This record gives sequence, C-alpha cells and structure tokens, in this order.
Amino acid sequence: MTTTPFRERFDLDITLRDAALDSENRPTRRMIANASIGMHVEDAYYSVRELREAVSWVHEGIPAGKGKLSEILANDGADDFQRCIYFCLAGRGVVAMLDDLEWLEDLLERRGRVAGEQGRLKATRMPLTNPYVADAPDGPIVKLDAAFEQGPSWLADPTLSV
Repeated sequence: MTTTPFRERFDLDITLRDAALDSENRPTRRMIANASIGMHVEDAYYSVRELREAVSWVHEGIPAGKGKLSEILANDGADDFQRCIYFCLAGRGVVAMLDDLEWLEDLLERRGRVAGEQGRLKATRMPLTNPYVADAPDGPIVKLDAAFEQGPSWLADPTLSV
C-alpha cells in the first residue's frame, strides 16, 4: 500500500491539540489534553489508564484503591505526568474526574491505534517532544499514605445535584 501525503509526517498529537482548543470541552478536559501533548504514546495511555483505575477503585470503596492512588502520587521514580493529570482534576468531584479520565483514556487509546497503523505502514510521523525536562519529579511529591482522608470532592459531587 502506498502512502499518501496525509500520512507523511503525521502529527499524533493532532486530536489532543484539537481537544485542548475546543471551547465546547470543559476546562478540565482542555487542561488534561494539553498536559498529554508530546507524551510517549504508550506511556501516556497506560499512565492515564492506571490513574483512572485507581481513582475508580477509591470511588467504589475497593480497599486497594487508596494505596494504589497514594502510590501513584508519591512515585519519585517517574516523571510528573500522572500527578499533573490528577491535580488538574482534583477537587472537582470524583464523578467528573472519572468522566474526564475516561475521556482522555479514550483519546489516548485512539492515538495509540493510529500510531500503530502508522508503524505498520512504515509512514513517517512528526516527532513527539517530551514536555518534561527531567525523568524524575523536580520538587516535593505527595506523601505515601494509603489511609488518606477523603474530602467532599470524593463524597458529594456538585455535578450530581440537579
């Protein structure tokens, strides 16, 4: 199969850029789309998936959830991507947080599928520029505490009151 000019130097971040600029998207969605631009395809997807699963477990009362979320936020061996995504959404209500994480996870999954297809076609793509200048956090990190107290954003989501 021959490649078309549309497949040459394809921008894998185009959907993230569009989502970040779409005034119809909630501000939180625009923030997390922006935060994902330039991230490695698989790293971004699996990081958001892991974060969404941990938040979901906490919301559902699964005992391992708090430990997993605390572990993610206190990880000093990884870049700040997961903390960035989490803190863009923190305090806005757990249902809205989960909705935004699922939305981003879906975008990143589709981005990965396009990247895979580009690879199979041996088509060129624009290089991803890692937005992080360090491979480890640069500053304080969250304290590892699986017994953290859940505040109102976990218990009384304002988007649910009608």
